[in-house]
Amino acid sequence: MTFNSHCSTAEPPGLETQRRVIESLLRETELCAGDSWYVLERHWFEQWKEFVETGDQNSSSFPGQIDNTELFEDLESFHLKERLVENEDFVLLPSEAWHKLLSWYSMVDSQPALERKVVDLPSTLKVEVYPVEIFLCLHSNMENVVTAQFSRAEKIYAIQRSMCQAFSVSAGSECRLWMKSSDNSCERLRNTNISVLDACLSSGMTVIMETRNADGTWPSSRPQIMRNSVEEQDSYRGQPGVCGLTNLGNTCFMNSALQCLSNTPPLTEYFQQNSYLEELNFTNPLGMKGEIAEAFADVIKQMWSGRHYSVVPRVFKTKVGHFASQFLGYQQHDSQELLSFLLDGLHEDLNRVKNKEYIELRDAEGRPDQEVAEEAWRNHRRRNNSVIVDTFHGLFKSTLVCPQCHKVSVTFDPFCYLSVPLPVSKERVMEVFFVSLDPLSKPVQHRVTVPKSGKVLDLCSALSEMTDVPSTQMVVADVFNHRFYKIYTAEESLSCILDRDDIFVYELQQPQPEDEEEHVMLALYLRERSQYRDYGSGSSTYGTSLFGHPLLLNLPRSSCSQEALYHLFLQRLARYVRPPDPSEELEEEEEEDHDEEEIYKTQINGISDDEQQEETDNVEPSSSELCYGDAPACSQISSCSAADLVPNLNNSTPSVDNADSETSTGSQDQADQPAAAAAAAAASCPEDVDQCAGSSRSDSEPPTETTAQPDETTDNDNKQEEAARSPSPLTVEQPAKRRACHKKRRNLFTIQAVNSNGTTERGMGEGGSAVSFCSQPYVAIDWDPDMKKRFYNENEAEKYVKHPSMDVPQQQTTVQLQECIELFTTVETLEEENPWYCPVCKKHQLATKKLDLWSLPEVLIIHLKRFSYTKFTREKLDSIVDFPLRNLDFSHFLLRKHLEDGEPPSYYDLIAVSNHYGGLRDGHYTSYAQNKDNAQWYYFDDSKVTFASEDQIVTNAAYVLFYHRQDKLRKPTLPPPNSSSASSSSSSSSQLANDDTFCRDDGAELGAGSSYITMETD
Repeated sequence: MTFNSHCSTAEPPGLETQRRVIESLLRETELCAGDSWYVLERHWFEQWKEFVETGDQNSSSFPGQIDNTELFEDLESFHLKERLVENEDFVLLPSEAWHKLLSWYSMVDSQPALERKVVDLPSTLKVEVYPVEIFLCLHSNMENVVTAQFSRAEKIYAIQRSMCQAFSVSAGSECRLWMKSSDNSCERLRNTNISVLDACLSSGMTVIMETRNADGTWPSSRPQIMRNSVEEQDSYRGQPGVCGLTNLGNTCFMNSALQCLSNTPPLTEYFQQNSYLEELNFTNPLGMKGEIAEAFADVIKQMWSGRHYSVVPRVFKTKVGHFASQFLGYQQHDSQELLSFLLDGLHEDLNRVKNKEYIELRDAEGRPDQEVAEEAWRNHRRRNNSVIVDTFHGLFKSTLVCPQCHKVSVTFDPFCYLSVPLPVSKERVMEVFFVSLDPLSKPVQHRVTVPKSGKVLDLCSALSEMTDVPSTQMVVADVFNHRFYKIYTAEESLSCILDRDDIFVYELQQPQPEDEEEHVMLALYLRERSQYRDYGSGSSTYGTSLFGHPLLLNLPRSSCSQEALYHLFLQRLARYVRPPDPSEELEEEEEEDHDEEEIYKTQINGISDDEQQEETDNVEPSSSELCYGDAPACSQISSCSAADLVPNLNNSTPSVDNADSETSTGSQDQADQPAAAAAAAAASCPEDVDQCAGSSRSDSEPPTETTAQPDETTDNDNKQEEAARSPSPLTVEQPAKRRACHKKRRNLFTIQAVNSNGTTERGMGEGGSAVSFCSQPYVAIDWDPDMKKRFYNENEAEKYVKHPSMDVPQQQTTVQLQECIELFTTVETLEEENPWYCPVCKKHQLATKKLDLWSLPEVLIIHLKRFSYTKFTREKLDSIVDFPLRNLDFSHFLLRKHLEDGEPPSYYDLIAVSNHYGGLRDGHYTSYAQNKDNAQWYYFDDSKVTFASEDQIVTNAAYVLFYHRQDKLRKPTLPPPNSSSASSSSSSSSQLANDDTFCRDDGAELGAGSSYITMETD
């Protein structure tokens, strides 16, 4: 048998040449990652070496055809035997050497070539003799499993391509792969451009492929879908893009931003056409490993499948919170802040630049603007190239001028959206209640105009012009939940007062010039006792609850005795408190003789009678004045100076609720429902009880009312009846005390010194006496529920009148969008917190800055800066911004007046609006958007979607505007929907969902109606 009869068609060279060529290739070829090497059975190779060394082509050592039979387990599957050893069982040949031998000797029929790849293992390169053998299957049919081998150097997309061929999956289907390990845990093979080795795929694992459903969902993680019935799950067919987003809990801000982006045609089409799959950037350190882009794509595909009423974006919300911790949880956020994060995240996840080069920015240095602008845009695209840059990025010119050396610095910077300011008025309108000194006059509601940066004195001066009351006789207070939230000084800034605060202005008595006596300003609260003791607080005292409106009074020090205060308060409350006639008092005294006896056997502030007696023995109080402290009502403050009685207004800031009157249902509990109280006959004694009866003080002092939770509502209707039937007879040793207390039962209420919260606190002073809080001039008058019901007219107390200023309609401020853009391009001086470093002066300077628009993107986002934060004010601007729906012309705003050939005109049409209803820290977000397929406007309110007409879009709630350049507008492919159905549905488009939590800035939630005034008007 000669060599020629067993070789391929190629004529082999001489044996010496063969030996020299193959040995040279084996010696010189180095391992290189990704190269192919071939496995050859060692016995055949040794026989070939012997054959070529003999130099005789007719030698008996002729190897014949290449035969690797000894390396296979069987000749059907051609699986390699396990544990084969290099240079004992096989040799490795580089690709060129293998192909030369193959061309010279051919190969045994049906045997495959054993091609193996060079893989880059940690710290070494190695030929992969045993490739990874994995199992392949579809998610829809896990039983049909195919086994395949892949090199560790192959890319994951090679596995996906092989699976599409093996399972006959159409080329246009969107697929994703899951890696299932031996412990049945699954992990997404997200990046198909990495190798099998980098994906940690090993033999024995299973790769599962799934294809996206027609409704945009994935079979492995089908999200919750809002549908009317189970039968509609597969039958619903709606207009693509007209799909709501479920509110997951204060996520309306996210839903509003997503709806606007969903109706941005170039971005939506980019994801619908799966263009993002080829551009996912998994290695960008500034990105989110492609997860934000994939989560956004899932939401877009579901919304535009036309098969859902509403989608639950829970996975997207989780991804956003994972990469931006500020959006974790379920607090309310700003839709523009989320929009900014999302656009930046999508850009980095889809950035076509894999390795960003360092580029040093240059100043203009006198060069032409055109040259500097082109250079800046070129440099920007060298590091940032994505669909976001293509669609949303523009360029503006920034000019800084040093105020000292007049150095001019010009740079061109890219932008993704324009944040334009709104014209801010220097004045604000405030609504306040004026409480006159006349006890028979009702509170009057006024509307006054004051400077925004003004002081409380300015408010008093403006109100003085309406009331003819000197501003020096006015004190301004924030009333919240029947108590003073804060009492303001004349020099405090009006920025501390929010528009929703309930402000009362009290007229105080002006001391006469000849009156040299010190005056005391008292804060007066109204409280109602409960019929039951508050054992839960650790003592046996009686609870109280505030009601009504607090008052401020300016009194001479000589009027601070119990009896004088009692009559003064009666006079001040004469409009809604009916004084009893003498016969009525006597009758009440006899009827309730035994009902009140139990009061005198209670503990005072948790101190027993014996303990209180010891305290009384150590202190000899005066009987002429009331103490201002958390001591029993009959304790005296004769040791306090008159100056000590003046309140510390700067520290009067308890944390309470705001109300210029009673709060409505849900928070009017303290006015309409008795919360807690003890009967108060003994507390009304005007003199010290030691003078009324010869027994201990504790027997005749009133029980001290403490309220652990003053806002808590308690229903005590049954408790009142039960307490009225529970007499407690007095002991025989106390006849004088009983007579004295029966006599004092004629008082309608008792007077108790309290703290600024309206609660009583215990304290001990020198010598064991009760502490005197002379610096807190707060007192409360405590009503027995029955006495309050008989003599206190709640309806009358709630009435107020409106000043004619309230009838003047407030003019709604309207500004043009063009005005806002002009403000954006005006010269401004940098703030002290953000100075500019001048390279000439070598120090930071408060330079002047001017921004000019140079080039505009295809889709222009305009953010209206409605939330204004300065050193002096915090407010939301509710001005109506009149923005055009069509033909917004930016040509006169561009710095370049002459466009180059082929450059598109600067005319834009509106395509979406994000709305915000509410105030600074609360509110609700919705959106208007125009569907790209039928050109119909829709109103998106979380999961609810309704038709909208163009005249509904311009409101004072507009917050973020989306404009599309006219040369890129899509022509509608569908006719507009039925106009009759649109008109019937659009009426509900202005309704707001109430699933967001409206919170006050101090953290207290406003309940249903707590922001409304329930005072009755005449």
